[in-house]
Amino acid sequence: MRPNTNILMPSDVSTRVGFFDRFAGRAALLASRAPFFAFCVLLVVLWLLQGLVTILVKGDPKSFLDAQFQLEINTTTTIVTFLMVALLQNSQTREDQATQHKLNAIADGLADLMERWAGQYEDESFRKQIQELRLAVGLEDKESSTDNRRGARGASEPAQQAPLPEKADSPA
Repeated sequence: MRPNTNILMPSDVSTRVGFFDRFAGRAALLASRAPFFAFCVLLVVLWLLQGLVTILVKGDPKSFLDAQFQLEINTTTTIVTFLMVALLQNSQTREDQATQHKLNAIADGLADLMERWAGQYEDESFRKQIQELRLAVGLEDKESSTDNRRGARGASEPAQQAPLPEKADSPA
């Protein structure tokens, strides 16, 4: 019953995961653990020990403030940070996409269920909610981060929100 068949549902998503995606997933798993944090702390401690040894050997604290020692730690941390950002962004993007596919499946299934119930109720607001739910499926491909207003781009009036259905009074 899906009106828009180009929307990927969880059953449509390939289970094949490429080499880089597997590598990024493992790296993200590793980076989120305490041993990786301990490794990062160890790098800094080794750098500090190297500086302490340099100070003791040369007898001058200024030797540790030399550009060479500062460049070593800055370069090391920059490279590790740069690579980790790329790997973690890949993992985060895949997780976001998987979540979106699940939400699309839930919205589509709920809209199907609501359509079956709609035959029993001749309420226009109910049909409007079904339409809004159907429009929500795949919204991530159409939504803009800069202008989410309905109609022409650059329109100055805000989109009107659909009225909420009135709830029937429940017996007390």
